[in-house]
Amino acid sequence: MLGLRSGLAMRVWGRAPKKMKVVKAPNKYYADSKTITIFLAGSIEMGKAENWQKNLTEMLKKQRGLILNPRRDDWDSSWIQSINNPKFRQQVEWELTAQNDADIIAMYFCPETKSPITLLELGLFAKSKKLIVCCPEGYWRKGNVDIVCDDYQIDQARNLKDLYHRIIYRINCLTGGDCFWCRT
Repeated sequence: MLGLRSGLAMRVWGRAPKKMKVVKAPNKYYADSKTITIFLAGSIEMGKAENWQKNLTEMLKKQRGLILNPRRDDWDSSWIQSINNPKFRQQVEWELTAQNDADIIAMYFCPETKSPITLLELGLFAKSKKLIVCCPEGYWRKGNVDIVCDDYQIDQARNLKDLYHRIIYRINCLTGGDCFWCRT
């Protein structure tokens, strides 16, 4: 088992799924050692951020693996963001566990948002070699994101379509294909 926190997640041995499966927070997920797991980190700010997770999931639907999507169907913006709020804590812990469990963290900074939690997550996982970051022109801290990505040799995508292609490339690397990323 990897990243088991409060019974939220666990990896089990078995066969990889035949197609991409999507699990949204705070649901439990199971992935075996052969399953490529992708966490969708990035802008969620309701009413400001496009639902890029839905678009990227649609692009990836013919691939094999597991997508962990933190965009929760029953999110309530009135929840107090406190360690003492069980629903809020469950969400944050699910996201941290899922990012630790993921093979790939696809991170998108929507230019219309501030996305402070995404900036935090960039810092937390910059050294992990899991990140593929898409930070389009217009994002208020694009310079900071670009410098962090440059310093930590994090793969950067120009747009969502490029992010998709870089995820496919990384999946190939992780499943035995030869690639530059695997040699660095």
